[in-house]
Amino acid sequence: MTGTTFPPDFLWGGATAANQIEGAYAEGGKGLSVQDVLPHGLTGPRTPSPTPDNLKLEAIDFYHRYAQDIALFAELGFTVFRFSIAWSRIFPAGDEAEPNEEGLAFYDRVLDELEKHGIEPLVTISHYETPLHLAEAYDGWTNRRLIGFYERYARVLFERYGSRVRYWLTFNEINSLVHAPFMSGAINTPADRLTDQQLYQAMHHELVASASATRIARELMPDARIGCMVLAMPTYPLTPAPADVLAVMKADHANLVFGDVQVRGAYPGYFLRTLRERGIELDITDDDRATLAHTVDFVSFSYYMSACESASPDRAPGAGNIMGGLPNPTLEQSQWGWQIDPVGLRIVLNQFWDRWGKPLFVVENGLGARDELVVVDGVPTVLDDDRIAYLNDHLVQVREAIADGVDVLGYTSWGCIDLVSASTAQLSKRYGFIYVDRDDDGSGTLQRHRKKSFGWYAEVIRTNGASLR
Repeated sequence: MTGTTFPPDFLWGGATAANQIEGAYAEGGKGLSVQDVLPHGLTGPRTPSPTPDNLKLEAIDFYHRYAQDIALFAELGFTVFRFSIAWSRIFPAGDEAEPNEEGLAFYDRVLDELEKHGIEPLVTISHYETPLHLAEAYDGWTNRRLIGFYERYARVLFERYGSRVRYWLTFNEINSLVHAPFMSGAINTPADRLTDQQLYQAMHHELVASASATRIARELMPDARIGCMVLAMPTYPLTPAPADVLAVMKADHANLVFGDVQVRGAYPGYFLRTLRERGIELDITDDDRATLAHTVDFVSFSYYMSACESASPDRAPGAGNIMGGLPNPTLEQSQWGWQIDPVGLRIVLNQFWDRWGKPLFVVENGLGARDELVVVDGVPTVLDDDRIAYLNDHLVQVREAIADGVDVLGYTSWGCIDLVSASTAQLSKRYGFIYVDRDDDGSGTLQRHRKKSFGWYAEVIRTNGASLR
């Protein structure tokens, strides 16, 4: 224990994504997104069109139940709620000249409910739900034209909601592009035919689009705070051998370059070396370089696991660590093989603060686990002590990082209400404080039930973290 507590203005809440909670995939003028043809999530192949076994098509029906769900968030005491706007609700194909008013009106209603309950919105502009047409007609972010489509989309959001939303994130886990080119970058070229040239050009286009949105936001919303969002995974050397330490440095570089550009406004030397050694010549215009200079106000990130690295060629990657790396023999793992490392969250908070000197926001962190609905004193609930222990231990490390001097704006637990997993497209991989009665086969009433962790997190928020043990 330390004498340091959470700041009085610390933002407490939860996080979701439109494609994992909304459902109503064909209502309100919405077009198809890349998620609508990923019935097996990141781990499986895409399909030509939506299929009945894709849980995301209905998800947990937030589209019709948002008022009920936001009321539950208010009961938890949320001061912030992170959600994404589905690009294909606003521009169904992605390349239209005018937005879809029905889609805009839906998010007006969501913001109405948040305002009614005094909950600050934290909006992700693009969260793995690029319109499918942009993938099929343009090959996604490999095509420079997507910068203009994204700029138009962002400008519409800023003009419509700018007086109501202070915190914005440009892209979710933008560095996941190199690991999930279709889901993250709408790149339709099959992964086995995708060249490094195409992949890194797509990366450049996304980074320019992110910086351009930041520039537009500052023009239209001078009081707003614009952040980037990266997937954080601290990496440790498997042994003290210098070669393993060097392998960690290279792995960190590959992961951190996206943040480096969005915070510092230019490509770092180590990345330019990578391009040279791979024979890649990016199409970077003078306008691109000027745009990249529009850097973010804060850095947000997801944190679920750490990894190890080794220079030894006989070391096999661990299956559970979604961004590669080797399993850590000192750590336990979740039911889905993700290694559990609360101290890694303190490490990455310090690493990002030392590296970038920008305020930080933990916008995803949580435990995916199989939950069993039981009845206690006549009330259905889930006795999710494992989730409580996981979140408690991670939040203690956030508190320690604050004691270290790190500027942390807030914490939004991932999947505050059960949702469809992005990696596996399962609902049985549950994260929430709120149980949703729906199974992987699509059956269930969609009724909501408070888990044991619901009361625990409400107390954490009420005491501003003082109840953590």
